[in-house]
Amino acid sequence: MLSYPSTIALSSQTLAELTQIIRTHRRAIGSRWRRLPPQRQALLVLAHLRNGDTYQRLAAGFGIGVATVCRYVHETTDLLAHRAPSLTAALWRLAWTFHNYAILDGTVIRTDRIAANKPYYSGKHRHHGINIQALTDPHGTLLWISEGLPGATNDTAAARHHHICEQAAQAGLRLLADGGYDQVAPGVITPYKNRRNRHQPTRELGPAYKAANTALARLRGPGERGFAILKNWRILTRARCSTHRVTTLTKAILTLEHDLN
Repeated sequence: MLSYPSTIALSSQTLAELTQIIRTHRRAIGSRWRRLPPQRQALLVLAHLRNGDTYQRLAAGFGIGVATVCRYVHETTDLLAHRAPSLTAALWRLAWTFHNYAILDGTVIRTDRIAANKPYYSGKHRHHGINIQALTDPHGTLLWISEGLPGATNDTAAARHHHICEQAAQAGLRLLADGGYDQVAPGVITPYKNRRNRHQPTRELGPAYKAANTALARLRGPGERGFAILKNWRILTRARCSTHRVTTLTKAILTLEHDLN
């Protein structure tokens, strides 16, 4: 466990590798002196992302100004976000491991209410937020996270916006998804639904269809771990930053989970 004045549930390897990223960046830009050395900057950012500590608390804990904390967090999360895999890279990497499907899911990262109220309000979740799409492999390992869209965007529209289904098809992969992606594109497997017809009463699904839905749910189960991993990073419990920074935060966390663990 790492500690600054409190505990961070991360390995020392994560701290060491993030420290090296910051050190390399400082050398590249010719930064000779900072208020905090690379290791302390790395620890500060991990505390912010993992524990959700505010800038004010971090400033007090590390003995620096709030503006300095803000610069350190933005600099480091930008560095991490730029290392996150693209959709194409994530899909082809999975295809090269001889898997034939990925698990697609979406969530809305909660944010504070903003001036542009309506586009960011999710009627499904009943709060303001940013729609994030993610892919996991069959074992539940988080592979890719999308750019954020306003919370009012539904999952089907978000998947189409990011061209997820087309790129998965090009990589020779099928996608497993929940009922929110029904009929989003060929090659996306979703649960069977009771189809309503105004001329006939709704019929209950037969045993074969129910069995198929159960099998699909079993295969999709590990994919739930992907967003469970994101929720372990408390900064995403309720993002109080600019809506544009939510994408940076999620991609930075993807890099920490994907490459630095």
